Amino acid sequence: MNITQPMKNRIYAALIAGCLSSVAFAQASGPAAAPVTHADKKAAKEQSKADKKASVAQAKADKKKTDAQADADKANADASLKDAKKQ
Repeated sequence: MNITQPMKNRIYAALIAGCLSSVAFAQASGPAAAPVTHADKKAAKEQSKADKKASVAQAKADKKKTDAQADADKANADASLKDAKKQ
């Protein structure tokens, strides 16, 4: 079977249209389409607070890790220098 270029273009257009309609349906029927309630707003606010706390805790942990790595690197450099002086 020989498929011509115009036929290929129609097939591509139909596939794209199908995908777009699926996306539009998914967005219209998803939870975002539901009205926002007071409880939803409160939950979002609490989630935001929790995210911020987690972000701060992660930043503190990263800083401790960086500081510990810097201390280890310095100790390693000092030990290497000491060994070099012995030889």
